[in-house]
Amino acid sequence: MRIPLRFLFLPTVLCIGCLQLSAQNQYSNFRTMSQKIDALSREYPSICTIKSLVKTAGGKEIWVLTIGTGNKDSKPGIAVFGGVEGSHLLGKELALGFASSLLKESSSSEIKELLDKITFYVFPDVSPDATEQFFSDLKYERTVNARSTDDDRDFVFDEDPYEDLNKDGYTTLIRVNDPSGKYTESDEDKRVMVMADLSKGQSGSYLVYSEGIDNDNDDSFNEDGAGGVNFNRNFTFNYEEFGLNAGMYPMSEPETKAVADFLFDRFNIYAVFTFGPQDNLGQPFKASERQGATPTMGMGQGTGRGQGMEQGDRKITSIMRTDETINKLVSDKYHEITGAKGAPVTKTTLGNFMDWAYFHYGRYSFSTPAWWFPVEKGKSTEVAFLKFAEKNKINDVFVPWTEIKHPDFPGKKTEVGGIKPFALINPPADTLGDLITKNYKFITAIAAMHPELEFLDIKTENAGENIFRISLKLHNKGIFSTCAEIGKNNIWTRIMRISLEPVVGQSFLSGQKVQRINPLEGDQSVEFSWLINGKGPVKVTAGALNTGTITATIELK
Repeated sequence: MRIPLRFLFLPTVLCIGCLQLSAQNQYSNFRTMSQKIDALSREYPSICTIKSLVKTAGGKEIWVLTIGTGNKDSKPGIAVFGGVEGSHLLGKELALGFASSLLKESSSSEIKELLDKITFYVFPDVSPDATEQFFSDLKYERTVNARSTDDDRDFVFDEDPYEDLNKDGYTTLIRVNDPSGKYTESDEDKRVMVMADLSKGQSGSYLVYSEGIDNDNDDSFNEDGAGGVNFNRNFTFNYEEFGLNAGMYPMSEPETKAVADFLFDRFNIYAVFTFGPQDNLGQPFKASERQGATPTMGMGQGTGRGQGMEQGDRKITSIMRTDETINKLVSDKYHEITGAKGAPVTKTTLGNFMDWAYFHYGRYSFSTPAWWFPVEKGKSTEVAFLKFAEKNKINDVFVPWTEIKHPDFPGKKTEVGGIKPFALINPPADTLGDLITKNYKFITAIAAMHPELEFLDIKTENAGENIFRISLKLHNKGIFSTCAEIGKNNIWTRIMRISLEPVVGQSFLSGQKVQRINPLEGDQSVEFSWLINGKGPVKVTAGALNTGTITATIELK
């Protein structure tokens, strides 16, 4: 059922062409994004439906677009996510841009054929409370929703917010000239503050804090701002109890629970693509060298991807062997299509969505920030960014250090300045069109590798006395396995079945009417045979929701 968004906004004349152009030239706030979503559903009503899963604590809808033909939930599905980290605005532009490009090209023979076989579920922004901060009068990199929380556990809520001391509309940094400080100016770029390196004979001369005032007198700045739960830290895999912005418990937020419920109800989904800070496309994950033969045994504890199997430990923390092969294949394709290279190593965030989609949801899970700049090993990220910005003529990314009077540091020289929020992780808006195009081509190319079943070598043999032998091969002609290895023992993964249905007067002499089928890797086959007493047609059906179902009728005569 299409949501009548026209009732949520003032009357607006929307042009699809104008919206697509706008998406390429500027970042979209929640209102504009919602209008674009509604416009797409109006333009392509036969293949695109939209739904609001839930409202956040800030009263914003979590939208999902379902794109496909026929019975959408009965075909192999791919979920595409943006906005998993509120400060990563690029993610929501790429997710919505993917949906828009897919619909725009839906009349082409290639995409029409793809949509007949695959359903796409697109979640443009699952952190709308946080992403909206970019469009406010005060810009800072917000990652949390609007739920009021006591981040510093002093029994007072939201009492030390982000502030703008120099009235430029940004929260950057303050540096205080103090001999007890541990920071110094970088030798490579005096604008950047770095930790003093004692091994190089350096000594610190600055204190560095987030731009603000210590409102609650606890020697911390901006540590308890508005809101408080990060979507990308609120999932069950490696959830950090009492972790900052992790929520009271896993799935505590309406948006995280609604997204998980939606996915759990869609047994047809076999892969999840996320645009966010985690990355296994720029640098694919590697399986542990100590994986054992017992599939129910897990990997060793730890946050590293290379943790091994340990006796008695049932927790898996590194990618499975056959899934590693697919991850490498998809990563290579990502580099080939987008031209991206030199991806930086990303840190694992506890309770993040991408890991949950793989380890607990049991699906192929891929994630990329989709944009980065080169950083040499051991070098400052901020220095590297400023060099990159200068080389590529990216202007207005740094607030020059300006002296202010600060109530918490009387008599000490205090300055406000630093790299502007969002600049390090979001590219200039005029690059969005190119990034959308490249990532759209990547996802559609990977979608064409979906698991797909076919019957091969169907044979019938008349054994005499009204007895017939039927034999055939079931073949996965896709590149992806019929399910990820991580999902083999997952109750949220449907098991493939093959069934043979005789007509009245026929009976089985050998073989089973219904049989379970083990997962088939790409280009793998499995053979089946039956002995049937009696002439007439028999119908053979094989598959599952995440692979699609195929049927063949065999005439015994």
